[in-house]
Amino acid sequence: MNAQTKKFRISTAVVLLSLIGLTETLTAQESGYKKNDIQPIDSTYFAKDRLKGRVIVVTGGARGIGRATAIRAAREGAAVVIGDWLAAQGESTAKYIRNEGGKALFVKTDIRSTEDCNRLIAEAVKMFGKVDGALLNAGVMDGTFSGDPFDYDKQFKLLPARMDEATDEYWNNVMDINVTGTFKSMRSVAKQLLKQGKGGAIVTVGSIAGLTGLAGNPAYVASKHAVNGLTRNAAIDYAPFGIRVNSVNMAATTTPMTDKAFAYVKEVKKRGIPGMGGAKTESLLMMNDTKHRMATVWEQASVILFLLSDEASNLTGALYPTDGGWTAY
Repeated sequence: MNAQTKKFRISTAVVLLSLIGLTETLTAQESGYKKNDIQPIDSTYFAKDRLKGRVIVVTGGARGIGRATAIRAAREGAAVVIGDWLAAQGESTAKYIRNEGGKALFVKTDIRSTEDCNRLIAEAVKMFGKVDGALLNAGVMDGTFSGDPFDYDKQFKLLPARMDEATDEYWNNVMDINVTGTFKSMRSVAKQLLKQGKGGAIVTVGSIAGLTGLAGNPAYVASKHAVNGLTRNAAIDYAPFGIRVNSVNMAATTTPMTDKAFAYVKEVKKRGIPGMGGAKTESLLMMNDTKHRMATVWEQASVILFLLSDEASNLTGALYPTDGGWTAY
């Protein structure tokens, strides 16, 4: 068998296996090509002066994706205003930025509160004179307080569950924060941008759960679809005023929320609770990485800051799947 025939048979086999749902990733030896892992962007990388003179508000900036975005935004020249209900960690992020020579302010904020959202923007304007853009990142996976350690038995009524087993407390808490909180924080930002009359940019944080379905967490899925709906609605309403609105939608990313999600899944499996959660667990890139690595917060921050910058001047109303190919298959 010559090499060309061999490659043709391998390609044909892949197509046939795909059609019957049994496709497996070919090894480097089978394909004849070298397998490569994709290296994540360096955490110290930034585009110098890209956001110089800008004032960026980041909700949920105490840790995770929000923290990374705030730090990199400051490195790119922005003054950053962080809103979060985790006061110690939020102030720590602001202090980290200031220690690097950047400009940062922390304002304790519960995005469920209209008063808190308005105060966050007012403090930004008081300190830095304006607001140019915002990352609306604050959100939760379940009904528990995000700063609390995971405890299945104590938090049972607030944890994800199939719809017939889910509690009102779980549903209401998730929707109050992810949907109502995003609405209230976006409203406060939009009012300030309209008042200034110079346009601006907003990025919301959705999820693969806002682009497709995920097993066993109906409130999170519904809330992230709602966030993406708000994003598109705002993009339409504020286009005449030069305000762009987009969302980013990630799969597994190395954050405290993801750590908690994995702890929950592990506990559910240990207790023998049935479900469809294992039907799909990895993105294309995670699946093919030799260490099965998740996305990093810096990879997410890179896309977010691009969307907040002038480089994305023609982009609005889009739901970007920053998911390592999760929604591609």
